[in-house]
Amino acid sequence: MHSPDLTERNVEKIAELFPSVITESLNDQGNPVRAIDFDLLRQELTDHVVEGPQERYQLDWPGKRQALFAANAPIARTLRPVREESVAFNTTGNLFIEGDNLEALKLLQESYLGKVKLIYIDPPYNTGNDFIYEDDFAESADEYLSKSRQVDDLGNRLVANLESNGRFHSDWLSMMYPRLKLARHLLTEDGIVFISIDDNEMPRLRQLCDEIFGQTNFVATFVWEKRTNRENRRAISYRHDYILCYTRQAGADRVLNQLPMNSKALASYSNPDGDPRGPWKSDPAHAQAGHATPSQFYDLIAPTGKVHKLPSGRCWAYTRGVMEDAIRDGRIWFGKDGNGVPRIKTYLEAKDRGLTPETILFASDAGTNESAKNDLKNMFDGLAVFDTPKPVELLRILLKIGSNDDSLAMDFFAGSGTFAHAVMAENRADGGSRRFIVVQVDEAIDPSSEAGRAGYDNLADLAKERIRRAGRDLAEQAGSEGESFDAGFRVLTVDSNNFADVLRIPDALGQDELSLYADSVKPDRTGEDMLFQVLLDWGLELTMPIAVEQIEGHETFIVEEGALIACFDGKVSPALVRAVAKREPLRAVFRDSGFATDSDRINAEQVFAEVSPMTDVKAI
Repeated sequence: MHSPDLTERNVEKIAELFPSVITESLNDQGNPVRAIDFDLLRQELTDHVVEGPQERYQLDWPGKRQALFAANAPIARTLRPVREESVAFNTTGNLFIEGDNLEALKLLQESYLGKVKLIYIDPPYNTGNDFIYEDDFAESADEYLSKSRQVDDLGNRLVANLESNGRFHSDWLSMMYPRLKLARHLLTEDGIVFISIDDNEMPRLRQLCDEIFGQTNFVATFVWEKRTNRENRRAISYRHDYILCYTRQAGADRVLNQLPMNSKALASYSNPDGDPRGPWKSDPAHAQAGHATPSQFYDLIAPTGKVHKLPSGRCWAYTRGVMEDAIRDGRIWFGKDGNGVPRIKTYLEAKDRGLTPETILFASDAGTNESAKNDLKNMFDGLAVFDTPKPVELLRILLKIGSNDDSLAMDFFAGSGTFAHAVMAENRADGGSRRFIVVQVDEAIDPSSEAGRAGYDNLADLAKERIRRAGRDLAEQAGSEGESFDAGFRVLTVDSNNFADVLRIPDALGQDELSLYADSVKPDRTGEDMLFQVLLDWGLELTMPIAVEQIEGHETFIVEEGALIACFDGKVSPALVRAVAKREPLRAVFRDSGFATDSDRINAEQVFAEVSPMTDVKAI
C-alpha cells in the first residue's frame, strides 16, 4: 500500500552496474540493510585514486583502491597478428593472445563486451612457490598511467610471491581484483565463470568474487578429486581442489545445463509394462511434508483397491486430482502385481532429460593431475613438459554445464593450453561450433627442465604447440566428417601502439621538422598490424574472416566479405578508392599519409558519398 521505494530501486540499478560498491549498513532501528559504498562508487567514476576509507563490512587490503584504479585506467597498447605461429589464420574462430592478461582483457573490452558465455581460469594458487603478476599498484597514479601507456616501453613482470612477503595475500588479491572485474564485463547476461583454487586463497577468493559478481550470483563450490593416491610425505594428503562458480546475473537454474546421461544412469531405465511412452524409471510418489498444502494429504487408492497411507512426516507429491489423473494415464507404477508402493514414472525421452550437476567431481569422471600429465607426455613424445596440468575431461564437464554448442569461451590463465584443447575436444564429440579465446604471458621456462631441454623458451610457446598437436589429432579423428571442424587459432601478441610517439607539442616543432612527423605509423608496423588496430578501435571481433586481395595494384584487406575493407599502402590511388567504393562495404579505412594531398582525401570522401553513401569511411 506504499508508493515504490525509489531509493531501493536506484540501489538496484547501481548494484547491476557496479556490484563491488554494494555493502551493508545499519538503519535507524539497528537492522542491517544494503547500502552503497560511496567512496568505491566515486572510484568507479574517477580517473584518479580516491582516498577516504570508512568503517564498513567488506573485504579490504592494502592496495585495493589502486587495484580498482588500475582496472579502469586506459592503456596505449594493441594486438599484433602473428601469422607464422597461427593455424588457419584467415578462417579460424579461435584466438590465442600472448601477453599480460590484464592488458589483453582491457584490449578486448570493446570487441567482446557481453559476448563470452563461459570463462574458466586456473590462476596462481599463491602457495609461495608460484608466480604472480607484479602490477606495481603501490606506485602513484601518474607513474601507473605512464607505465600503462608504455612511454618507457616497460611491461609488467612475473615475480615470486614468497610467504615472507608482508603483503603476501594483499599482492595476490591486487593481482586478481582488476582481472576478474574486467572479465565480468565480457560475460553474457547468462554467462558463467569457473575459477580453480586450493585452500591457500579459497576464503579470500570467495569474498572477492562476492564483491565483484555479487553474493546472489554465487552458484556453487565444486570439489574436484585431483588425485586418487595418498601422499605420505605430508601431514595431510590433499586430494582435492575447489572450483568456484559464479554467474553474471542471479538464477543458477537458468544458466546451468544438465549433464548427458551416462551408462550408469541409462541402466536404471526399462519398460517392464510396455508403456508406449518408452523406457522409464520410478521415483518416490511422496516427499517431505514441510511445505505441503492440505490437498497433498489423503489416502491413495490403487486400481486394485488397495489403500496406501502416507508415512509419518510425508505428503504425496501430487494433489489428489492430479494423482488420480496420473493413475488413469498409467504414469504411476504399483509394481508387477499392482499392490506395491506407488511410484512416479520418469521417462527417458522426457524433454531436457539429463543429470543434474553435482558439487563433487570424481576422478573417475573428471580425471586427475596425474592422468592429465600422462596425457600431455603422450602428446609430446614422452616428455614431461608441464607438472600440474588440468585434465581435459574436467574442463569438458565445465563446458557441458556452463556453455552451449555455439558459445564463446575464454581462459586468460591458459597455462599449458588445456582449456583450448577441451573446447576443440567437446566440439569434436558433439559437432558443436564453440570458439575459444585463451591468454598466456610468455613466462620463462627453466632451461634445465624437460620442456626447456626440448627447446621451449616460454610457457606461451609450449601452449601454442600443445593446441596445434591437439587440433591435428582431433581433426584426424574427425576424418571426412570433420570438414567444418575448427582446429585452428589466430595468434595475437600484446604490443605497444602502432602509432609513433610524438613527445613534443606543436609549438616546439620547427618548420624543417614537420616532415618527420607526416607519417604517424611506426616504421616496423605492417598493413595487417594496422588492420587489427582498426578492428579493436571499431569494436569488431578479432576472428572475423580475412581475405587479402590486390585491388588496382594495392594490397587490400577484405574482412568478412565487406564488413570492412582496408588499405594501408603508402600511396592511395583514385582508382583504388573508386574500386573499393563500388564494393559498397560497411566500413572502409585508408592510411591518411597515403593521400598525396588533403584534397585527394576529401575527393575520396566525395567518391564514397556518391557511390556508396552508407559506407563509414575513415583515414588513420
